[in-house]
Amino acid sequence: MIQPIYLYGSEVLRRKSEDVDLGDKEGIKTLVQNLKDTLQDSEGCGLAAPQIGVSKRVLIVDGTEMTDPYDYLKDFRRTLINPKVLEESENTAVYNEGCLSIPGIYADVRRPESITVEYYDEDLKKVTEKFDRFACRMIQHELSHLEGDLFTDHVAPIRKKMLARKLVGISTGRVSTRYKSKLK
Repeated sequence: MIQPIYLYGSEVLRRKSEDVDLGDKEGIKTLVQNLKDTLQDSEGCGLAAPQIGVSKRVLIVDGTEMTDPYDYLKDFRRTLINPKVLEESENTAVYNEGCLSIPGIYADVRRPESITVEYYDEDLKKVTEKFDRFACRMIQHELSHLEGDLFTDHVAPIRKKMLARKLVGISTGRVSTRYKSKLK
């Protein structure tokens, strides 16, 4: 079911998420389906559970709509349940990021070029996978949400200062989205 996406200023976006109880198969299935429905409706490429008001360690990414600039994402869809980063590369890369919870704002963010993550997939099978390029970026962006961080926390201080007024506008409801959104 499509859920509202919580916007910048919402308390749930700043909470560190808790692991999902892997025994709650129906709850997990419902949460994952809600994330998928909401992501599809919003036309984003990733969504974490806190963005729909649930402080649990679940995220989804879907790069299939990003194949124009990144043809290697043709079949790239992942659901990560209780993800843990095992390794990060020392090399970093800068990408221009945006976020459904921070509409209309984009900024360059430096993150590791590759990461290795251990997680459970939708079938609750344990997976260890290495991600690089833009797939890595999508995963890292959503992982930040699980820690209560937003991409704007990782921008250069001068850029953050330049964004301050827009962020206050979002947090006080002076924003419009093409998808269902909520501020709380």
